[in-house]
Amino acid sequence: MPPTVPPTVRFGLNVDPHAAGLPVAERIARIADDAGLDLVGVQDHPYLADHLDTFAVLAWLAGRTRSVRLFPNVANLPLRPPAMLAKQAATIDVLSGGRFELGLGAGAFTDAIVGMGGPRRARGAARAALSEAVDVIRASWAGRGYAHQGEHYALPGVRPGPRPAHDIGVWLGVLGPRSVRLVGAKADGWSVSSSYVAPARLTELNAAITGAAEEAGRDPAALVRLYNVAGRITDGGPDGAREGVPADEPGAVQGPPRLWVDVLSALHAERGMNAFVFWPDGDRERQSRRFAEEVVPELRARLADEG
Repeated sequence: MPPTVPPTVRFGLNVDPHAAGLPVAERIARIADDAGLDLVGVQDHPYLADHLDTFAVLAWLAGRTRSVRLFPNVANLPLRPPAMLAKQAATIDVLSGGRFELGLGAGAFTDAIVGMGGPRRARGAARAALSEAVDVIRASWAGRGYAHQGEHYALPGVRPGPRPAHDIGVWLGVLGPRSVRLVGAKADGWSVSSSYVAPARLTELNAAITGAAEEAGRDPAALVRLYNVAGRITDGGPDGAREGVPADEPGAVQGPPRLWVDVLSALHAERGMNAFVFWPDGDRERQSRRFAEEVVPELRARLADEG
């Protein structure tokens, strides 16, 4: 039996929705499923010509896995109207037997979004639209007819359904100190990447999330705080590799499994992160297997000992 790990610590793998890479995507998802990992995330960039539709890929993977949870990391809100997004999420949740979570972002790469007919929103407007979309999505999942008239979305008469198979979590992919407050105020989790946010910034941003949750009368400890960690698992000693793990700037981790265990353990204990999704650099399938089989078991054992 694997050691018991606090239920708030989760581990997962990234899958890319490349049209030419479906066999690899399926094998990586199965690695996560077979190894007992918690999550498989799929990025959502609809404007990229070589990317399949992320929600179709998630539904496809749901039929090829048994227990791992699936989520868009994160869904592009400007190109996905929230009421329809809620239906898509609920549908995959039903099809997967309650294994879907909704990562949601305000939308980067504005020119590409506009090129596909999406809105051009300034930062404040994008944040407001994201907040409003969370309300629309939750109203849709409640299963009762409703109307919504907001600054960014007007829905005069929604007949929502189906109901999700479980209470889907809404995890926001946001970066700024004002935007992360939305996580604490009304979402269920946060998804952020090491390539955009350095470890040193996590403390400040987590504090903003916790403060907003407490102000809203919500339990901060119940929130998912997910760090997408890019890098490569290598062989050899940890000393040289450790020099390549700066705390004060975005970047990738590179080193042997023991270094990865040290880094992720510190991110959990010192920075407050409680979920980790691995984005491998290089041979994605082999690297994903190493993370699942060499890093996660050791990390789970350490967390169990420390817990």
